Amino acid sequence: MRIATWNVNSITVRVDRLAAWLERSGTDVLCVQELKCDADAFPAQRLRDLGYEAAVHADGRWNGVAVLSRVGLTEVETGLGAWPEFDGRAEPRAIAATCGGVRVWSVYVPNGREVGHPHFAYKLRWFEALTETVAKDAAGARPFAVLGDFNVAPTDEDVYDIAQFDGSTHVTDEERASLAALRGTGLSDVVPRPLKYDRPFTYWDYRQLCFPKNRGMRIDLVYGNAAFVRAVEDAYVDREERKGKGASDHAPVVVDLGVDDDGDEVGSVPSGV
Repeated sequence: MRIATWNVNSITVRVDRLAAWLERSGTDVLCVQELKCDADAFPAQRLRDLGYEAAVHADGRWNGVAVLSRVGLTEVETGLGAWPEFDGRAEPRAIAATCGGVRVWSVYVPNGREVGHPHFAYKLRWFEALTETVAKDAAGARPFAVLGDFNVAPTDEDVYDIAQFDGSTHVTDEERASLAALRGTGLSDVVPRPLKYDRPFTYWDYRQLCFPKNRGMRIDLVYGNAAFVRAVEDAYVDREERKGKGASDHAPVVVDLGVDDDGDEVGSVPSGV
């Protein structure tokens, strides 16, 4: 079973690239972030034609998340239990589904903007709500993972030059403590291998030639529970998809799962699906 996460930075703008990548990559389940469309504008029929069901949580603003699956899609859940708000609204930043026996959350963590900004405090509250929401599944026996754009680099090695981030969001002790609390529910960081260079960056700013100079960050993460991690056979960043005209500023992170503790193939479609 092949599971991936990708911040597409507008699904309507990049639907052709998305469709081509799904066909080329053989992905079974894709967690998508930053849809930038409302539910009515989501290209559901285009994806159905490729064999994918879609669970969507979107409202047309600068957010939106989805789970795409060709191995079944059930138990859809949107939002977080505590529903943190910003400017009086709960943003569409989290959606869960069960796909072929694997439970996944697709998440788009708030950016935080600047340290001390109200959006930074919102980001920390959002992490608290996420941690509370996923704790039961994280500790469970079923393969489970939280995938998405976390807008935090877990370590100094996950940015191209930590000195360039002094005083900035994405690398603060508070944000990394939030990641540690999330891992404390029973999740582990599935670190992908890079397809080029020595560090598996997943995001490169459009400005200042960041991609060709490899000035990137690893902020798109896969956090899996014990059952999920035991089944991991490979994980990599598809850096090639960041190339070319019209690319997202994020690259897909791909995880291949093999068998579970009982010797059953993870992601096999239940009978009747």
